[in-house]
Amino acid sequence: MSVETTATAAASGANATEKFRANKTAAAQVSTARVSQLASRAIKALVDTVTEEKVTYDEYNALKAWLIRVGEDGEWPLFLDVWIEHAVEEVVNADREGSKGTIEGPYYVPGSPVLQSPATLPQREDEVGTPLLFQGQVTSVDGTPLPGAHVEIWHADDAGYYSQFAPGIPEWNLRGTVVADADGNYQINTLQPAPYQIPTDGACGQLITAAGWHAWRPAHLHLKVSAPGQQLITTQLYFTADEHLSDDIASAVKPELILDPSPTSDGNGREVSYNFVLAPEEAK
Repeated sequence: MSVETTATAAASGANATEKFRANKTAAAQVSTARVSQLASRAIKALVDTVTEEKVTYDEYNALKAWLIRVGEDGEWPLFLDVWIEHAVEEVVNADREGSKGTIEGPYYVPGSPVLQSPATLPQREDEVGTPLLFQGQVTSVDGTPLPGAHVEIWHADDAGYYSQFAPGIPEWNLRGTVVADADGNYQINTLQPAPYQIPTDGACGQLITAAGWHAWRPAHLHLKVSAPGQQLITTQLYFTADEHLSDDIASAVKPELILDPSPTSDGNGREVSYNFVLAPEEAK
């Protein structure tokens, strides 16, 4: 397996920005009063930082140059999803019943192939990685199975690249929407992803280097789980013993989201079960 052209942060960032513009309804109606409130708070936080930390003009100009580069590299979706989204998710879902959610991240693409359970995600013939059987049941908070629930899943390949964001990867590689059976059960055959660094050759990488941070995310599966009459949940699932569970750069790991796969009976890969519990729409 090879990536035909070298993946770059600028290219991934541009793709993330393009897909965000195409897929998100950015024209959400927000009142003038709310815009004023939030913008004033954000500006005040920056002004307070300048005052309290006695920011110099050299530092101020370095910030301006860096903000310009974030836009030029198309990395605003990456920056916001890595460092800000986790707080938004926590606020929005603070009182939600059922399974825990976490961030969507910048690499979601709607419209993945619909597959009936048991399913195997699209992958290259020579896809690298350990086979993983990911299975479980989708129920409502009262324990009622949710037949035909959709388990939408996407994840990076063994090299840390996502299809549609890095070159040389088939369009829907390691992406799919799996339809649960009549009892809400699902089985998905895929590969266990590896930890990876967020792109570091662009503006976000420049910040990471300047601050002396690391760029690593623990290995994870991305999921959106939905059923009629239930709230859609967006989440990520991680793997026990990953060295970056405690210092994920995106601050998205929660104890409830950590998987502990076991070897399969035939020794050909690993398997793990995880049940999703959805809250009814009226509870939101």
